[in-house]
Amino acid sequence: MDFADLDLSPKLLKALTVSEYKRPTTIQQQMIPTVLDGVDVLANAPTGTGKTAAYLLPALQQLLDFPRAKSGPPRVLVLVPTRELAAQVLDYAEKLSQFTHLDCRVLTGGVDHAEYAQMLKRNIDVLIATPGRLLEYLNQELIDPRQVETMIIDEADRTLEMGHGQDVEVIAAEARWRKQTLLLSATLEGNLVADFANRLLEEPIRIEANQVPRREKNRIHQWIHLADGAEHKRQLLLHYLKSEQTQKVIVFGKTRAGLAELADWLRSEGIEPFEIRGSMEQDKRNEALLRFSQQQRCCILATDVAARGIDVRDISHVINFDMPRTADVYVHRIGRTGRAGAKGTAISLVEAHDMAQLERIERYIDEPLQRRFVNGLRPKHKEASVGKKGKPAKKPSKKKQAKKLADAVKPAKKRLRDKKNKGAPRWLKSKAEGNSNGAPAKDKSNSQDS
Repeated sequence: MDFADLDLSPKLLKALTVSEYKRPTTIQQQMIPTVLDGVDVLANAPTGTGKTAAYLLPALQQLLDFPRAKSGPPRVLVLVPTRELAAQVLDYAEKLSQFTHLDCRVLTGGVDHAEYAQMLKRNIDVLIATPGRLLEYLNQELIDPRQVETMIIDEADRTLEMGHGQDVEVIAAEARWRKQTLLLSATLEGNLVADFANRLLEEPIRIEANQVPRREKNRIHQWIHLADGAEHKRQLLLHYLKSEQTQKVIVFGKTRAGLAELADWLRSEGIEPFEIRGSMEQDKRNEALLRFSQQQRCCILATDVAARGIDVRDISHVINFDMPRTADVYVHRIGRTGRAGAKGTAISLVEAHDMAQLERIERYIDEPLQRRFVNGLRPKHKEASVGKKGKPAKKPSKKKQAKKLADAVKPAKKRLRDKKNKGAPRWLKSKAEGNSNGAPAKDKSNSQDS
């Protein structure tokens, strides 16, 4: 199937050609015709599968099919959980609408209030916003929500995790005149997202795009390295950062403090990394991402705040220096590479205490991750096994092992009841020695005397 088969405007098809989008992905083939029918949609699709274009293309097509007479407030509202993701969606929207008259804008934190106030006075067709900042402008009556026709909630699971669910529901109530609502989430497991969707959607069409075709699934090569500890992980990371095959790398860690310490160590080894942290000002974060995208060979250190917001072309490797807390975050992390049909590599550095989480990830993605080794950096310890409670199983002590061995060779104890019951029971013997009618057997001594 080609994009031309999806009843899209020639202007959008031209933008797709210029942006080198060759053919629609699985989620795009399923979602674009459904959204064009004007129904509510509840979609489940992993990151990196083209879901942003899957909802932007039909939304832009509807704006082109039904143009308004004069300029005004936004007709399409896209809610995303983070500023990085908002910038990413805006970039997609501007690329897809570059040959149209449509105006796409973004509204997030970290930008001067006066600058946004001026922007909101101009025409806006598509507004991409974070819930908290949008609600602030709605309360000040700087945005008219009555003309919103389509509301799109992207990364709904992440939105709920960050505590923005109530803000989204308030915004939905303000835009209650809308004709259509789309909710997209990387996972629909549990009751949280389902209850959230029930309150916002009316008889939605559910789209599942978890079954990714082989040509899309094999875009990212994944493997792990077993590590003895933090120092071993650092040496493995350094090996890949100095490798000629490694170009642009994102290194994910759990905490800001841990990544700051790792950054200092990398600088001592002659590598100057970029950093993305939640506490950074927006202009500095944008500058770091811009410099990262412009350089041909570099690495950036990030926590999970950036797992869903970095969209940089030609990222060759994603390295999980620390394993993520949940399996779905792992999928979001590795989705930063292998984008737009390109190949990518995802490497995870796994310690003994990470084995339980590794097992959950392998179940979630439904495939085992290959174990690899680097010459000179092989682990000294064997792979830890996972116990019943999800913790690495402890090796039994020598005393317990000796006792178990002794019990194995020890002969079985003879019970007294086994000796007593040996042979046929008494009643059976009496019956066998008696007469044919079952009478008791006569005493042998009496019979001889007679």
